[in-house]
Amino acid sequence: MRETLRRLEERFPNPETELRHDSPFQLLIATILSAQCTDVRVNQVTPALFERYATPAALAKADREEVESIIRTTGFFKSKAKSIIGCAAEIVDRFGGAVPENMEALVTLPGVGRKTANVVLGSAFGRPSVVVDTHVRRVANRLKWTRSSDPDQIETDLGRLMPPQEWTMGSHRLLLHGRYICVARNPRCPECPLFDLCPAEGEKNRLKSAGKGPSRIDKVKANRYNQAPHSMSGKDG
Repeated sequence: MRETLRRLEERFPNPETELRHDSPFQLLIATILSAQCTDVRVNQVTPALFERYATPAALAKADREEVESIIRTTGFFKSKAKSIIGCAAEIVDRFGGAVPENMEALVTLPGVGRKTANVVLGSAFGRPSVVVDTHVRRVANRLKWTRSSDPDQIETDLGRLMPPQEWTMGSHRLLLHGRYICVARNPRCPECPLFDLCPAEGEKNRLKSAGKGPSRIDKVKANRYNQAPHSMSGKDG
């Protein structure tokens, strides 16, 4: 585990959420919108959304059809519009207009599950948080760090394996590794800095049968993910 985290840190030295935001409120809303949608698409719609509704109070009073028209391209726009308007209203009514800074309160908000809450806690408030999305789930299973497909159980398993100070950055690095290298179909094993540590024999055997092998990692390209297509999947989707 320690060597795996070290190599991922070398490959992704400064990981962060790829959802653009200027406040905890914006990150919360963007993460809800990211369910079953790419970060790139969310980043295309949130500037107009936040320009029109800059505060929880403004979004809480929004016309739902107008919000739907702005976020339509993120998919499931009717349910997402209901969630983000309801979320903003509860932030105003129950928390004085400020996004709560603890898991217990966050998960009571419409559209917010543990994944969304952990994104906000880790990236907006600097609290140690294990983010589990589809990429983290896949990588954690391939590395045999968990046997579960349940996000809550995976969060527990990773929290036990990683020291708390590694939770936020470690899970973000797993996410980026899964997004850009250890992809679902045809994982890029020749580029993988974990190739010799990885116990996923199925993927390795398919690679060998195709006549390919691991290549030397180009350290100069350690931050290549910053130019790659974005995607991140928020209750959570």
